[in-house]
Amino acid sequence: MVEAFAVASGKGGTGKTTSTLALGMALAAEHDVTVIDADTGMANLLFHAGLADVEVTLHDLLVAETATSVADATYDRFGMSVVPCGTSLAGFDRADPGRLRDVVAELAADADVILLDSPAALGSKSAVLPVVLADRVIIVVQPTIPALSDGLKVQEYARSYGTGTAGVLFNKVREDIDRIAEQADRHFGGPTLARIPAADVVRSARQAGEPLLSHAPDSPAASAFRRAASSITVREGGGADLADRFRSAVVPETI
Repeated sequence: MVEAFAVASGKGGTGKTTSTLALGMALAAEHDVTVIDADTGMANLLFHAGLADVEVTLHDLLVAETATSVADATYDRFGMSVVPCGTSLAGFDRADPGRLRDVVAELAADADVILLDSPAALGSKSAVLPVVLADRVIIVVQPTIPALSDGLKVQEYARSYGTGTAGVLFNKVREDIDRIAEQADRHFGGPTLARIPAADVVRSARQAGEPLLSHAPDSPAASAFRRAASSITVREGGGADLADRFRSAVVPETI
């Protein structure tokens, strides 16, 4: 059983990385979870997961001439397997985004759930490939009409490649959002998974290099992320078949 989710949004700053690790920890209570920082140009998951000093990252796996194995870039953190990405421009320039297909295919052999922390925009091959590879997308938005519009663009692109919608996660919520949530329910192909309250503890977790559910497990925000994870039913599927699909996925030539 393995299913791949792209955690995506239409713009930066929505809290995708915080959401990816929080959902990963919550899902890890019942599943083998692998988290991959697929934002090869603007990676920051390594800081959130206390992996800022590691030497081998996803960048190394995406360079054809290196002999690095996937296992060398995979770290056991907080009950999950985590594949961080480097932050150097040189690593990004040398990386071949198409090689992400083989990396995800190999990781699928030992996972129930794969979470791809995706780039914020859809302006390049490296940005859209996580959405193309995923079975379903989890769309993270702030509770504003422009943010809903950005999220709908992600969903439209995902659908064009056969990727479904697992649901919408409202993040950094500071007030009543019933009107906006009603619009989301009408237009998105999945349910509202949760409303995550804005909280200073999220920032302190990032500064501590810990996922929110480790740093402040009893906080309202952590509880909301656990509710979101419980709303996601992981579908059963053959790992070998899924790995084959990853390896044969089409890398978009145009965006």
